[in-house]
Amino acid sequence: MKSYFRRTWLDINTDALRENYEQICSKLTSGAAVMAVVKADAYGHGVEQVVKELVRCGCEWFAVSNLEEAMQVKDAAPDSSVLILGYTPPEYAERLAFNGISQAVFNLEYAKALSENASKNGVQVRIHIKVDTGMSRLGFTYHDSVADGATAADVAQACRLEGLYPEGIFTHFACADEENGEAFTRLQYDLFIGLVHEVEQLGVKFEIRHCCNSAATVIYPEMQLDMVRPGIILYGLAPSDFIGKSIKLRPVMKMKTVVSMVKEIPEGTPVSYGRTFTSERTMKIATVPVGYADGLPRALSGRAKMLINGKEVPVVGRICMDQCMLDVTGIDGIHEGMTVTVFGGEGNSVDDIAQNAGVINYEIICGINKRVPRVYLEDGGVVAISDYLENK
Repeated sequence: MKSYFRRTWLDINTDALRENYEQICSKLTSGAAVMAVVKADAYGHGVEQVVKELVRCGCEWFAVSNLEEAMQVKDAAPDSSVLILGYTPPEYAERLAFNGISQAVFNLEYAKALSENASKNGVQVRIHIKVDTGMSRLGFTYHDSVADGATAADVAQACRLEGLYPEGIFTHFACADEENGEAFTRLQYDLFIGLVHEVEQLGVKFEIRHCCNSAATVIYPEMQLDMVRPGIILYGLAPSDFIGKSIKLRPVMKMKTVVSMVKEIPEGTPVSYGRTFTSERTMKIATVPVGYADGLPRALSGRAKMLINGKEVPVVGRICMDQCMLDVTGIDGIHEGMTVTVFGGEGNSVDDIAQNAGVINYEIICGINKRVPRVYLEDGGVVAISDYLENK
């Protein structure tokens, strides 16, 4: 096994990933399959190793944001099925078809352009119709069955275009993770099912209907249809406190760093940029080589806590681009090279860090910089390392 530079890194627990996948599967109704959402480098966890582990778990479908991400999945698991949720320029129709990648189609104009390019190249592209039932992002608009009555005909027309194969149809819930979001989620679901029925009445059938994100997968099992699209829960995090009570999850990611220097400072000594913190007594300060360029938000300055020697210690002063300082006063045995848990430990979870930074847990894990190696652990031992800066 190759080594990695022990400056700052992520421990990715594949045992936890597998357990989360199994928990999700235990929530499925009969016939529903899993489409694992692995966009944004598997939410910062490293797409190659995450996909390989999920394939070992039996997962066959993956969802990504763009063509580049789809090719990463195909490189890791050539026999897998992949859906691109976002936009792909129509001129890439041949590449989509050649690699067996399914493409979301969100309006008739895009469908026609994709069809034209597919026909010109003599290929057929698998498509999933995206329906906008209330997210107002991408999709054939269907917010009202009367006002948007022409949508069914547009969808049917798109599905009949040359060079396109209508494999699936889906929508995305806007507030399924909110405690007061049930009424709107059920409205979206009813609109979606109504449109699917209308399109089927026009002679178009779909193999795969899907609408459940992480939250809906857990709390609305009656909406699972043919497939669910879990994302954040795969990685052991809940999309909201409300959902976290309904499924047992294990966080997959821990961020770690090391002590690079320990020094004692006298009373009245400013620490870091802007002198926002000044010691009120003699203090022992440990500098650690992790900062906002690694994905530790600067907003956590003076608010975050890390774990060292089993003790919780505060960050003092402003977080720098590549470093920050910890107050380790009164803790014995702190020395250069000692491991520090930035987040992922008891008392400084990803959720704790996100709350202190005023963001959501998605932002923390997706924001980890590529210069931070991902170290994959199974049964406590290292099984793989993804180092994006490694010299090839």
